[in-house]
Amino acid sequence: MTTAPLSRNEAKELTRRRLLRAALRILDEEGEAGLTTVKVSRAAGIAQSSFYVHFRDKQDLLKSLWHEGGGRLLRATHQARSLSIEAPTDRERFRDAFRIPLESMCRHPELFRISRRVRHDPGSPLAEFAREAEKISRDLLVEDLIASGFTAGTEQERRRVEMIADCLGALTERMAIGHLEGRYPDLEEALDVIIAFSRGYLSLLPRENRA
Repeated sequence: MTTAPLSRNEAKELTRRRLLRAALRILDEEGEAGLTTVKVSRAAGIAQSSFYVHFRDKQDLLKSLWHEGGGRLLRATHQARSLSIEAPTDRERFRDAFRIPLESMCRHPELFRISRRVRHDPGSPLAEFAREAEKISRDLLVEDLIASGFTAGTEQERRRVEMIADCLGALTERMAIGHLEGRYPDLEEALDVIIAFSRGYLSLLPRENRA
């Protein structure tokens, strides 16, 4: 059985995927200092000149890593929250809604650290992109909280939900940082703390919407 040859677009996409996988592997193993176009091209098994067919520079490569990885994370997290809303008494579904973003931050720590650093660095060419990615994630969490029963019909109610989303995002990041620094070696224990804090904001739900 013969395999049909790849079309030009398919071959181009395959090369792009190889570059992204190589870049992520280098980040995981060597950190940001090891991420150069030469190393990425060599690790992907392509000529360096071909790198620039797919990405303008290293910053553009990082944007693509965040865009694709972040998109997958948002979809997975949103699905987990939706399943948790459908079955509010299912303990594991509830934990998954918090576990997925926490584990994602810890899976590729260097990418996580870079994203945190550049969004607070006005001089970084990636700052605006990183802040926009953070906003998209926060806005989706706000909508998921509203779907779970929080009201947002007034400006004050909407602001309250946004505060909850900001607190949850910051707490998840701090637990991830503590895990990566070795202070919180047990990720499930860190997850327990996030869930314990969640009981506080869940008490703000309208009484008729509480599980």
